[in-house]
Amino acid sequence: MRPWPASGTGGLRCAVLLALAGTAVLLPCRLADRNQTGLCKGLSLVRVPRGLPDGLQSLDLSYNKLREITAADLAGLPQLRSLDLGYNNISRIAPDAFLSNVLLERLRLFNNSLAFIPALALRPLANLHWLDMSNNPYGSAALDGVFGELRHLRVLSMGGPLLRDVARGDLAALKDTALQKFAFKSASSLRSYEAGAFSWLNTTELWCDMALDGSAAALPVLLRDLRGKPLEYLRFRNLFEFTYYQGAQDPFSGLAELEATKLVFYRGKFNENLLRLALLNVQRSRVRQLELVAIDFARSPQWNSSGVGSVAPRLDRLLLQDISNPDVLRYDWTFTWLRGVAALLILNVNFNYVPCDAWGEMRSVELLDISRNRLEDAYIYNQRCHYGGVMPKLRDLVLANNRLQSLAGVASLTRTWPRLARLDLSHNALGGLQETCQWGPTLRWLALHHNRVTAATFGCLPTTLEYLDLSHSQLDRLDMAYFARSPRLRELLLSGNKIKFIPSEWSCSSLEALAIDGNSFGVITRGSFLNMPRLANLTAGNNPYHCTCDLYGFLRDTQRRGRPRLGDWPQNWTCYHPEALLDTPVASYSPWPLECDVPALVAVAVASTAVAVAALAALCWKLEACWYVRATYRLLRSKYRSGHAGTERRCLYHAFISYSRADAEWVRRELLRRLESAEPPYRLCIHERDFVPGRWIIDNIVENIENSAKVIFVLSRSFVDSEWCNYELYFAHQRAVGLGYQDVILVVKEPIDVRGLPRRFARLRKMLGSRTYLEWPREPGRQPFFWMQLRTNCDVSKMKEEEKKNIFKKKKKEEKK
Repeated sequence: MRPWPASGTGGLRCAVLLALAGTAVLLPCRLADRNQTGLCKGLSLVRVPRGLPDGLQSLDLSYNKLREITAADLAGLPQLRSLDLGYNNISRIAPDAFLSNVLLERLRLFNNSLAFIPALALRPLANLHWLDMSNNPYGSAALDGVFGELRHLRVLSMGGPLLRDVARGDLAALKDTALQKFAFKSASSLRSYEAGAFSWLNTTELWCDMALDGSAAALPVLLRDLRGKPLEYLRFRNLFEFTYYQGAQDPFSGLAELEATKLVFYRGKFNENLLRLALLNVQRSRVRQLELVAIDFARSPQWNSSGVGSVAPRLDRLLLQDISNPDVLRYDWTFTWLRGVAALLILNVNFNYVPCDAWGEMRSVELLDISRNRLEDAYIYNQRCHYGGVMPKLRDLVLANNRLQSLAGVASLTRTWPRLARLDLSHNALGGLQETCQWGPTLRWLALHHNRVTAATFGCLPTTLEYLDLSHSQLDRLDMAYFARSPRLRELLLSGNKIKFIPSEWSCSSLEALAIDGNSFGVITRGSFLNMPRLANLTAGNNPYHCTCDLYGFLRDTQRRGRPRLGDWPQNWTCYHPEALLDTPVASYSPWPLECDVPALVAVAVASTAVAVAALAALCWKLEACWYVRATYRLLRSKYRSGHAGTERRCLYHAFISYSRADAEWVRRELLRRLESAEPPYRLCIHERDFVPGRWIIDNIVENIENSAKVIFVLSRSFVDSEWCNYELYFAHQRAVGLGYQDVILVVKEPIDVRGLPRRFARLRKMLGSRTYLEWPREPGRQPFFWMQLRTNCDVSKMKEEEKKNIFKKKKKEEKK
């Protein structure tokens, strides 16, 4: 390639290439959504990349190493609406950093190094809706008047690990801002809270990440500041982070005066006394949803029994989750605080035993979720407990992710509960026991997915169900009788099992939705779901389908009728068989038109058969079919006579000699001379001398074999090559079917390789392998013994003279004709 000259044109080209190279280096981000989203997360960037598209609307620069945001960094992004700068090391934001980003609605500055709240930089952002600037090391919570100008602000998160004091006027700029959520974070131990600091807030949701270990008295003051506010949701994180509260005063006083209906305690340390105080105040408040999540619960060394037995707040929902100490359920050794709860959720609390008195206290519970625990059969159903009438309002019971094995135990527990309609038993070890179950009549919904279900499990399932989920339960066979006994079943989920075939007699008249995807069957036919007249939705992908006419016909009928609707078609439908179509989408399978069209295939078959019959008739006429009919008749007559093996046969010859032309001289010189000159002489039949001239050779062969008491085969390599010898062998074999092979004598004149015989000599190969034969010896001294053996095998009783005469007369007449 010719080098560029060192001229103005060459310098310009170099500048262009360097610019392009620089752009490639400065654009490590991935662009998405038609270049409207920039993804620069976790790239160890130390500055905002140059050359970003000016139409960018969302930019993620989190988890990098940015130290500052300058005026030029975002100047080319006027359409930016969302900016994430979280998890960097930003300590400075220039006052004019966002001057070109007036459309910005979401800004995240979480977990940086800001020593001051960047109020001046935020001034141009009049459209800001969402701002998170928490977890930064600024030491003052005072907000500049700029925040009062952010009229569209709805979510604000602020504070950090160095914020130890909250002054009265810190949040005054927010007095006219209607917030949806305000989150405030202080140091690990708040030093002081000045009365009125939160009185400026107008928010429906308040998140307080404030540890009050050393300033518990600040909590009642904070709660009083929230009186008359539109507060609906109140959440405390690490309220007491390092120590259990031992004070005598009530830190939750003032809670009853709030409008909040949902109260959440997340993390922190709780003992019995603190929980009792919280419940007493909740009982007097408007709170209807209470959550204790991941708290560290402990017994109080000195239990304050005031109010015991009367602490029973009326709650629509109580959640206890991720608590290591299950004693939280009976913090005062009773369960009375559960008496007014409508929805009780106890998730991952590590308890494995439900005392008898606990059921009686949950008289108002309509939803009970005790999943993700360590419950076993004997600990949830105690035969010494009385369960009748203890859960009069319960409609939904969730026992998922436990250690249950007995369906009968769950049925016995819930049988007398009058309103139970939904039961979730997923992620257990149910279904492996041979059991008899008695269920209540109200159960309509049952989830048993991720268990160990077998066909025998169906005998223990309720027949009142409308919904049944047996997915991912190792099920390999269905019980058709269960579906006949379940007249209400409308939705059945069997995904991810090992079902090997779909029974054609599967009948479920009420079923509307069926999921059988991810199983092991490969065939669906037109009749597979014929007895499910209401089936509207079918999910059946991810099966090893045999792409045959049966599957093609089912799909064609389904598409023509428009039902059932295939929910996962065509993405998850692939061919497994035949091998040529392995991994081919079923939607691409298109057989030949006649391959799967039965009427057309029958018509073509009938027409083809007619043409073949006509051609065969013409061929038979041309090849003198009459002879073949006559030959077949003779063979059939021979077989008929062979069925009467016990009767005496009338024979003209002692033996019929079958030999090839190459062995004729040996037959005449040795065989005939030795046997026909014997005393008494043997009458032998050979084709050269005794066949009737003018007759068909086949007729001569068949008739003379039938008129001979024995058949002698002179075997040699020439015999194997002779077509007529093969015919004689065949007819002798047909006669031997009924009379036995004792009428056949094999004389091996020269060695023959039995394994090398042609396929048409299968009969000879069989006889040589199963019968004793005579082998012609080359040594003269052994030949007399050979002839003695042959005469012995050919010896038959003498034929009556009259029979001989009749046979000779018949033969003479045939010769004259």
